[in-house]
Amino acid sequence: MSGARLVDGAIAGAVGSTALNVVSYLDMVLRARPASGTPDETAARMAGLAHVDLGPEDRAANRRAGLGPLLGYGVGVAAGVAFALISGGRRVPLPVAVGLLGGGVMAMSDGSMTALGVTDPRRWSRTDWASDVVPHLAYGLAAAATLNRLRPPA
Repeated sequence: MSGARLVDGAIAGAVGSTALNVVSYLDMVLRARPASGTPDETAARMAGLAHVDLGPEDRAANRRAGLGPLLGYGVGVAAGVAFALISGGRRVPLPVAVGLLGGGVMAMSDGSMTALGVTDPRRWSRTDWASDVVPHLAYGLAAAATLNRLRPPA
């Protein structure tokens, strides 16, 4: 049944990623804050490490603007798949699953951006942390609830 778990995890990861983006966009609307440049910068750094030429700067900027969010969705879907496979088809208590999924995705995204030199969480303000934690908790809640919905009760 690992094929079904893989599909369930991908669905849950996609739902979680959508929730994360909705919460981030709501934050932008409510606080009138600009979009973060870290996804684009992460894409640029990854392309550089892979020796991928994104083209002339005007085109490269557009490619980075597309690649950044795609990387985020990739992390979100991959985390959902990994969690579904590791949990072995069992329902995980919602608070535990939210923490593992949300915290895991936050660690993967923030960790990779830190390793690439895009950001340094040690320099973040409380507001910066809240702007990162809240959407990742929304990811965890949406992904966990979706997985639990897709799995029959024991």
